[in-house]
Amino acid sequence: MFETLSQRLGATVERLRGRGRLTEENIRESLREVRIALLEADVALPVVQALIERVKVRAVGQEVLKSLTPGQALVKVVRDELTALMGTANAQLDLAATPPAVVLMAGLQGAGKTTTVAKLARFLKERAKKKVLVVSCDVYRPAAIEQLRVLAAQVDVGFVSAAAGARPVDIARAALEQARREVADVLIVDTAGRLAIDAAMMDEIKALHAALKPVETLFVVDAMTGQDAATTAKAFAEALPLTGVILTKTDGDARGGAALSVRYVTGRPIKFLGAGEKTDALEPFHPDRLAQRILGMGDVLSLVEEVERKVDQDKAQKLAMKVAKGKRFDLNDMKDQLEQMLNMGGLAGLMDKLPGVSGLPDSVKSKVNDREVQRMIAVINSMTRKERRHPDLLNGSRRARVARGSGMQPADVNRLLKQYQQMEKMMSKISRGGIKGMMRQMQGALRGGGLPPGAGAR
Repeated sequence: MFETLSQRLGATVERLRGRGRLTEENIRESLREVRIALLEADVALPVVQALIERVKVRAVGQEVLKSLTPGQALVKVVRDELTALMGTANAQLDLAATPPAVVLMAGLQGAGKTTTVAKLARFLKERAKKKVLVVSCDVYRPAAIEQLRVLAAQVDVGFVSAAAGARPVDIARAALEQARREVADVLIVDTAGRLAIDAAMMDEIKALHAALKPVETLFVVDAMTGQDAATTAKAFAEALPLTGVILTKTDGDARGGAALSVRYVTGRPIKFLGAGEKTDALEPFHPDRLAQRILGMGDVLSLVEEVERKVDQDKAQKLAMKVAKGKRFDLNDMKDQLEQMLNMGGLAGLMDKLPGVSGLPDSVKSKVNDREVQRMIAVINSMTRKERRHPDLLNGSRRARVARGSGMQPADVNRLLKQYQQMEKMMSKISRGGIKGMMRQMQGALRGGGLPPGAGAR
């Protein structure tokens, strides 16, 4: 998300950052470029106008023009105003109610509502340690109830089945009673969607809201619909007392207009971002962190949280002890590292959170893809256990056999082994206490347009 916007804004702020002095003319020209970048990102026009006006007021005042580093001061103003536009801080779910706390999900058909119910259930179960039940009141879409039942089993939460021919309100009331009997902490209710907003749809969800009295009413909307996402969210906010918004399919949205528009247009906070089809692909929305990513500053906090949550700590500890003892880093270790990288969202997902990456040339960023990582894993899988432990055994005939077994060419095997050797050297430097030298080497590679080992493309 925000690739185009980040590139445009990044180029603008970089020109300003190094200037010892700014004039009102400089600022006006820069804000014109920011305005064009926002409009191209499909941000709603009223949102663009409000943002530019607020930045202009602060920029031409004492805060920037009188600053010792006016270029950096203006970048800070833009970051602060982007953050304020999206809601300042993460708005958490308010589940402080007599159990079960009911969460009602609303949205149009095709926004990913049912999948988001499962994602949210998993999030609350794993991170908030809540006992969660889910129920579907969508009696119109074929197999909607069955879809949620399958997803509930995947994320290991309770599912409330519905009687054949039951009305949505009756299904909801029965689910609430069951949640009370089972002493569930949270009941998440999926509702029917339509291809467009209509009176019957709104009447039904209003009746569900009245019957359930939910503590959270969340609107689920597809980020790729751009300005339409904000318009649809506004229509729902006028009909229902929404408490927040969940943006889905953000991994397919290169512009990011919805994320920048929804809060301003609806007055409701974005609480979560959905990025991907897997049930763990739901993250809390942090406006301050996202503003930094838009401006190319990275999102190290989210990256650290992701590493702590998704990296296998036992494997990491064993590898650290192995390296510390001076034992050789082998291909089994390399395979573990590659698999954990994919588990954290892949190379592109990791690089998106690193500071300065948005400034790298497109020719470099285009080479960062998970397909190459998967090919490398396939090559390692084609080796014997002995070959993985002792890569030096891989002579010409063995490499040809591994290539055939993995469906690759000998050149692919050679490339993998070269990248393995680079990683092994890096690990040996750590074991000798040379981590500072290793970090300098990595920074030099990035400045020179290089890539970390394993990130190359065919």
